[in-house]
Amino acid sequence: MRSLDSLLQAADSALRTVFARPNAARNAPEPTAPPSSLNERERKLSGALMRVNHVGEVCAQALYTAQAAVTKDVSLRAHLLDAAHEETDHLAWTRQRLDALGAKPSLLNPVWYAGAFALGLIAGKLGDPLSLGFVAETERQVEAHLSSHLSRLPAGDTESRAVVLQMKIDEARHAAAAVDAGGIELPTPAKALMHVASKVMTTVAHRI
Repeated sequence: MRSLDSLLQAADSALRTVFARPNAARNAPEPTAPPSSLNERERKLSGALMRVNHVGEVCAQALYTAQAAVTKDVSLRAHLLDAAHEETDHLAWTRQRLDALGAKPSLLNPVWYAGAFALGLIAGKLGDPLSLGFVAETERQVEAHLSSHLSRLPAGDTESRAVVLQMKIDEARHAAAAVDAGGIELPTPAKALMHVASKVMTTVAHRI
């Protein structure tokens, strides 16, 4: 019965993440300064960067849902699903920014979701300590990636910058929570492989 529930929950998450418009529980972060007019180059750059961030949130939904589906620890499952719920805010905020900038989500979102879901299943099957370690390392790499976007986003796009900054704060908290819950440090080769996979995803999503 639990397996059926997990399967239905995973299918529901996939459909809502890839095909539905997400609803945030929190309002989008307010910028610290009024936005200024963007020229065409700046608008396209912001749109591309926020598309990459949106893809990252699609992948986050897939990872958390997959890991929650395979863990046998009820409290850990609740922790993972709570994190996925909070990541839904990020998904909604990045989609809102895409719409405002006249940019489109990645055409490959179904592929990104499927790949991340498979990785989440593998991580989950390796046991809860490694699964949580995978979450922590993923969030650390996302946090670093968001920091790089803060240095690249146009200064006038204060709305996107506010969203990225709040996401960065949330991801750092998720990483710390995963470690506190028992996550272990991943081997260096695993971290390097994750970095390469992330680089491929961000490069492709920037354009498609």
